[in-house]
Amino acid sequence: MIEGLGILMKENSKPRLLYFVEAMAGGIFTYIVDLANSLVDDWDVYIGYAMRNQTPQNYREYFDERVHLIEVKNFARSTSITKAIKAGKEMKMIAGAIRPDVIHLHSSIAGAIGRVVFNTKKTPVFYTPHGYSFLMQDESRKKRLAYKLFEQFCGKSQATTIACSPGEYQEALKVSKHAVEVDNGINIEQLQELIDTTDASKIDHYDVFTLGRISVQKNPYVFNELALKLPNLKFLWIGDGELRSVLTAPNITVTGWLTRHEALKYSLNSDIFVLTSLWEGLPMSLLEAMYMKKLCMVSDVIGNHDVIDDEVNGYVCQKASDYYSKIIAVKKNHSCTLINRAHEDVLEHYNAKKVSEVYSQLYRAAIKGDSKSKKHKES
Repeated sequence: MIEGLGILMKENSKPRLLYFVEAMAGGIFTYIVDLANSLVDDWDVYIGYAMRNQTPQNYREYFDERVHLIEVKNFARSTSITKAIKAGKEMKMIAGAIRPDVIHLHSSIAGAIGRVVFNTKKTPVFYTPHGYSFLMQDESRKKRLAYKLFEQFCGKSQATTIACSPGEYQEALKVSKHAVEVDNGINIEQLQELIDTTDASKIDHYDVFTLGRISVQKNPYVFNELALKLPNLKFLWIGDGELRSVLTAPNITVTGWLTRHEALKYSLNSDIFVLTSLWEGLPMSLLEAMYMKKLCMVSDVIGNHDVIDDEVNGYVCQKASDYYSKIIAVKKNHSCTLINRAHEDVLEHYNAKKVSEVYSQLYRAAIKGDSKSKKHKES
């Protein structure tokens, strides 16, 4: 499965960084690509991953050729104990072959299994939830309580939780002994290069758009309600998902899953970015929309309201009527002030290059043994 890695490791004197990413799709995929590619000059980067339906077919092309990709066959999006045990054994085997200096676990499933399997002081372990499972509104209260109790159990391990937003950091402090905050960032240089080489002239114009999986999390019901209330506007959902049938309004276009370049064409030719999520970590799609100077309207949940300051760099909405009134107002009197402020915020704070420097500092401090459980923020 990882044949040939031993030779590569002997020839490489850089410290070894091993990521485990169960949900390598959507925003987490963009995040891990940007982070791995930013660190590969100074770190020998390995990624143990699992495929999802929305993982790009050409996913390997997104990574720097020096990044080593290893598929974890037993990663599964389920709570099966049998699957978890098998995945744990596979993760241990991979780590045993690579002998990493740092292990970083991403998303709830990899985080749960990995913090049990690698609960040792020998190798520093980090965990990023990308949206805690106990905040998922599509699960019963009983399940969410179980998830939270398990997070509290895993929070007693040696691992340090790296929260990706201020709101997630506050939640992390409730369930973990060790937590720091490093906000998400996007690869601005790469995104700008894509924008400069993208011709969106043949794409229809849309008034309101969103991007992501059509799932309970993204709350397509509100998006559809908005479209029905604003029949004269053209709505666009870039993506696909199990709740596609919810989007019944005749003025909504659903693209299905697209390549990053194709999705960018639609985004560039649309006006208002709307995110109606019931929960988030810190959405990469929002950061990209802000950078592209799209007016952003988001739901009032962790991740969204950590980035958008109401009426300062966008709008935070409580209910469907809030989106409706804001869209009407913006269409009548469009202001560039909020858009420009959002763009500047991304340049100054949500820049992947700066974020990767903070990660590198955390990793190196952990290797030296002087990592402390305190709040970190890139500046």
